[in-house]
Amino acid sequence: MAPLSAADTTARKNLLLLTQLRWIAVVGQLVTIWLVDFELGIRLPLVAMLAVVLFLVMLNLVSLLRYRRQESVTNTELFVELLLDIAALTVQLYLSGGALNPFISLFLLQVILGAILLEAWSVWSLVAVTSLCFVGLTVFHRDLAMQHSHMGGFWNLHVQGMFICFVLASCLLVLFITRITANLNARDAYLAELRRQSVEEEHIVRMGLLASGAAHELGTPLSTLSVLLNDWQHNRQLAQNPELAEDMREMQAQLDRCKAIVTGILLSSGEARGEGTVRTSVRALLDEVALDWQLLRAPVDFSYVNAFEPDAAIVSDLALKQVLFNVLDNAVEASPDRVELRATRRADALRIEVTDHGTGFRPDILAEFGKPYRSTKARAGAGLGLFLVVNVLRRLGGTVEARNIAGGGACVTLDLPLAALSEPAA
Repeated sequence: MAPLSAADTTARKNLLLLTQLRWIAVVGQLVTIWLVDFELGIRLPLVAMLAVVLFLVMLNLVSLLRYRRQESVTNTELFVELLLDIAALTVQLYLSGGALNPFISLFLLQVILGAILLEAWSVWSLVAVTSLCFVGLTVFHRDLAMQHSHMGGFWNLHVQGMFICFVLASCLLVLFITRITANLNARDAYLAELRRQSVEEEHIVRMGLLASGAAHELGTPLSTLSVLLNDWQHNRQLAQNPELAEDMREMQAQLDRCKAIVTGILLSSGEARGEGTVRTSVRALLDEVALDWQLLRAPVDFSYVNAFEPDAAIVSDLALKQVLFNVLDNAVEASPDRVELRATRRADALRIEVTDHGTGFRPDILAEFGKPYRSTKARAGAGLGLFLVVNVLRRLGGTVEARNIAGGGACVTLDLPLAALSEPAA
């Protein structure tokens, strides 16, 4: 089933609010019928009026089943729901005095709700239907056998009914509109978050294009240096000098590393996939990353625990390797003396925890964790590493969480579904 959009989610929440309002209407009608018939002695057609209440209960049950099916709710469905509520109210008013019933102003409540929830044509349709019902109730209705009170002011029975209707409608409107406003605010916040993610992804695309272009540009000078270095290594005079020979071997090693980095950039951008897919396992990939990083950075104390069991076959992902390098680099910068890397399995997900024993994250950094250029490091481009970490994990369907630990230090937890590393996903 496809995920629901923000508008669909809001419509479903509004349907749930309509059902909650209808439960209030059911309870209110039962209480009113009891007070009027048994307390005030005004005889009502109880069977018919209770049948309408039962209809509202059944309608609510159907609406709740519809809500639980996790499907989108259309404007037409909400329109029909309100029409059925109007029909039930009309029947109740017909059975209890028609237009002379003070509760006839509840028609206005239905129109207000429609103006908030529905499209323009639906709202005007509700206005027309309620107007016709009002006019019809002035002609067609069942009269109530009641004694007319000649008392003035608030003690007049009709005035009291109008007051109760006013208070009820006001409370329901405040309750309902505040809930709908909360739904709309939640939808706006969700859309704002989607826009922010879109901007971040566009930023990453630009960075990827720049990296890919730079890799292409670096290919020519690296090839030139490789040719020159190869000529020097075959020069007898230079080869006979031990110091120069050692320098040339070191230069060759660094040149090979530069070529590997450029190749990795091109592989990550999808331009060199023709070389074949590299299959591996989770444990092997983590062992490779831990060994490469340890040899490259040479930390003072590096604790590595690979507790991922049982192992799972995956496709090697250079982006994931770079993510782990970025997190470990940040950890060793914060805590040069000790860094810990632990990998475990949580059902069908890989969990990686990188812990340092530095000063921890500042509260403002934790609040904006993963946003670009949010860093305490005073250098250009600081903060992009964690920004890339968060977005790469999000693209793979995973999550990143950062927290400070007691006693000093911080822990960054990466959760990644194994399906994202399987061969079809790659």
